[in-house]
Formats: sequence, structure tokens, C-alpha cells
Amino acid sequence: MFTLSGGHVFPLYDAVVKDGADAAMRLVDVRHEQTAVFAAEATARLTRTPGLAVVTAGPGVTNSVSAVTTAWFNGAPVVVLAGRAPDSRWGSGSLQEMDHPPLLAPVTKRAWTEHDTAALAGSVDEAFRLAASPHRGPVFLDISLEAIYGQAEADLPAAGPDGPARAGPAPDAGEVDHIAQLLRTARHPVFVLGSDVWLGGADGAARQAAQELRLPVIANGQARGVLPRGHELLVTRARSVALRQADLVIVAGTPLDFRLGYGSFGPKDAPARVVHVADAPGGIATHVPLAASAAGDLSAFFTALAAAGTGAGQADPEWVPGLAEATRAALAADGPLLASEADPVHPARIYGELLKVLDDDAVVIGDGGDFVSFAGKYIEPLRPGGWLDPGPFGCLGTGLGYAIAARIAHPAVQVVLLLGDGAAGFSLMDADTLVRHGLPVVMICGNNAGWGLERHPMRALYGYDVAADLQPGCRYDEVVRALGGAGELVTTAADIGPALRRAFASGVPYLVNVVTDPEAVYPRSTTGV
Repeated sequence: MFTLSGGHVFPLYDAVVKDGADAAMRLVDVRHEQTAVFAAEATARLTRTPGLAVVTAGPGVTNSVSAVTTAWFNGAPVVVLAGRAPDSRWGSGSLQEMDHPPLLAPVTKRAWTEHDTAALAGSVDEAFRLAASPHRGPVFLDISLEAIYGQAEADLPAAGPDGPARAGPAPDAGEVDHIAQLLRTARHPVFVLGSDVWLGGADGAARQAAQELRLPVIANGQARGVLPRGHELLVTRARSVALRQADLVIVAGTPLDFRLGYGSFGPKDAPARVVHVADAPGGIATHVPLAASAAGDLSAFFTALAAAGTGAGQADPEWVPGLAEATRAALAADGPLLASEADPVHPARIYGELLKVLDDDAVVIGDGGDFVSFAGKYIEPLRPGGWLDPGPFGCLGTGLGYAIAARIAHPAVQVVLLLGDGAAGFSLMDADTLVRHGLPVVMICGNNAGWGLERHPMRALYGYDVAADLQPGCRYDEVVRALGGAGELVTTAADIGPALRRAFASGVPYLVNVVTDPEAVYPRSTTGV
């Protein structure tokens, strides 16, 4: 249970405490409600089981809205339980009196109020089951003061299953056969895998299908690692070539949003046919023409496609080897920047040093703009479930909540939080939470003294930038030290590696604050606007 203390929800804390020292539920209190929900979201995304956040009434709820919305965009099963002013004085101006569900309804699967103590167990059970059913997402339930402090006899619902929730129905067999036929006639097919492949437990089936069908794979979001780095079919680093030359693109488990060019692929004079596959019918794109689509359990889809798509096809025999060579060329081209001796430090050098000390099972978290974009380019997980970023909603401030959850979910692995200096300002106070709860995390701040993702596009538009500067060389490391952790300032490339080794060896929350070149811009083709 991730929470920030509030009187409207005291009985929930009381229940956890009275369960005793051997209680299954751990209580983790944070410094901002958004951190509590971000931590619940990261728990859901890392463990593939619902995460729980508890917030108090009024500002406790409103402070959580951006984090709930992030979970909504990421399809993360999160249950948010909230306090609520008493029914008996409703309309009289009680402390933090607010009707929360209408505020949360647009960004949750359901948002409602429970007024009856006897019905409370059933409502909470419904919230968890709804959050975990495809398409997964956040659920909000607030509880009136009388209901949460009241007493009643009630039948408790049967315990839900451990592990990932029961899968949804299999996709229509005819739709899968149609997609298989498109695949057999394609010369340049591409498989794009998204986060729902991991969240739905379909990573193994997806990997097997890609290998049996010899499909080049681009991994998006938490599907990174479904094919391990170095796999011959993993062509994420050649994605621009692959998507520009493809004649068939099968996108599974992710929306056709700005990250994928809104679903427009292939040569301009011969657009690729697009197939969209989602875990529920509501996820199928409607803004772009589709050659085919399928909705349902993603594991069942991949298994059925592999079975139906085997056999002689028309794929270009040079397609996969050509993309593999483009991938190798892109990786080889990384070398000079990863080893850059530039002064000021080029942000890529940080990743060159991090890759030397990063374990295969590490959890890497990105919270930032330009600095984290470099991470997405250079860090390729060996296995799925080891990468977290804010997702398509693009909300900064996720990092500390994600790091708290990652350390609890995976107590024996490296947890690395990559922070832009802009993002650090949203949540760095929760380094105090890491310290109080004994959660060692290595934090790396790419400190370029500005909002890089805004600074450079504004210059391109107007010839100048405004409201894009932050304090040069700001001592974010001293903030963490003041909160009981440790850290240091790094200003030269040669000092990055030793600082990272000290951080991993410290056993405490540790921030390596690297001053980087403010003019080193990530070479993006779109800002997503």
C-alpha cells in the first residue's frame, strides 16, 4: 500500500498494522500523493499484478490525477482508494469535501463511491478485478467517512488468483487467418510489439511467433527485451529504415500514436498495409485505414498467427539480413559518442559508462526529456520487464515513485533511475522516502541546466528561447545528501565511471549529478505534437 497520511483513510492503515508483523501488505508512505500512485503503477507494470495506492480526500485525490492519467495511458492495473467527506454533512462544507468520481471518470475504467460499510469488501474486490481485466487500467473508489469508519458484518469475496489476471477471449480465428494471409503475401513485413505484450503475459508467445515466422521486430515501451539485445530479429535500432521500407506492419499491444507516426508506414508512393492487434476491441485504432485487425488475448493471437502463418511466403530473402546489417551499423556508429571526451560532458558518455557496470537483470527507469531519450537509444534490455518510462502521456515526475516500487518488487537487482534536471524538480523530495524505507537506488541526473526538450524546438521556431533555463550546476546531489542519502557532482567525462561504481557499491540512495553540455541535443524527428 503506497500512501500519504490522511485522516479520512486512517482505518486502512489500522487494518494493515493490526495484521501484525507478518502481514502480506507492506505500508510505504511517501512525500506526495502522485508518488504513491506512480509507485502503484510501477508495481503493476513490473509485477503484472494490480498496484494499490491510498490517498486522503480533496487535495489527496487531486494531487494524484496526473499519476492516475499516466496509468490510464499505460494500461496499468492500479486501484486507487480514497477517503471522502461524511455523507451526513454533505453539502455543509466539511473538510476537503469534494465529489471525486466525476474528476477521475475520464481517466479510469470506473470511478465510484461506496457509502455502505457492509458492501465495502465487495466494492474493493470489484475494483481489483476490473483493473486487472483487459484492457487493463486504473480504477478509482472513494469511501465515505461513515463507511470507512463504520462496522458491519459481511461475506468476504473469494480471493482472486495469484499472478497475472485471467486472459480475455481469444481473437476471432477468421481475423487471424486474414492476417496470416497478408503475411504470406508480404515482401517486407515488420512486427511492432508494445507494452501490452508484456503486461498481458504474452512476451513468450510473441518471441516464439517472431522466431517461427522470421519476422523482424521493433520493440516499443515495455516490450523492450521480449527479444533480447543482440537477437538477429531485433531491429529497433533500424526502425526508421524498417518502417520506411515495409509493405506490411503488424502492430500488437500498443496504440498507433505519435510514437509510431500515427500508423503511417512504408514508402510515400506505396504505403504499407497496417494490421492493428489489441487485447480488447476498444484498443483498435480508428483514425487510420487498417488492412486487418484483431482483438483479444495476445498470447492466443501470437500462437494462432504462428500456426496459421507458417509455410511458403513471398518475403524478400534479403529483408531480414539487410535490417540486421542496418542495426549493426547503427550500433557501431554509437561508439564515438559513448566514448566522447567532450568538455562539457556529452550525455551519451554517461550511457557509455553505465553500460559497463549495468547488470543483465537491472531495472532501468527513465524520467526526463532529452537525457532519457538518449537512454532509450543506447540501453537495450536483455529481458522484458526491466525498462520503465512515463509512456505516451509524457508526465514528468514519475521517477522516484517508479524507483521505490522497483526496489521493493526486485530487492536483489540493480535499480537505476535516470533523471533529467527538469524531472528532478518534480519528485526529488521523495529521496527521503527511499532513505526512510531503506531502499537503495542509483540515481543519475543529466544536468544540462534547462528544459532541453523545449529549449531547442523553441529556438527553431522563434530564434530564441524563454522559460527554458534552470540553475547551472544545481547541486541535486546535495539535496539527496541532505535527505540522508549520498551523492556527488561530476563535471568531467573521466570521472563518470568511478562515480557510478561508488554509487552501486554504496548500498544507499545515491545521486550522481553529471553536468552535461546544454547544446548537446537529442536528434529527434518529432516532438509528438
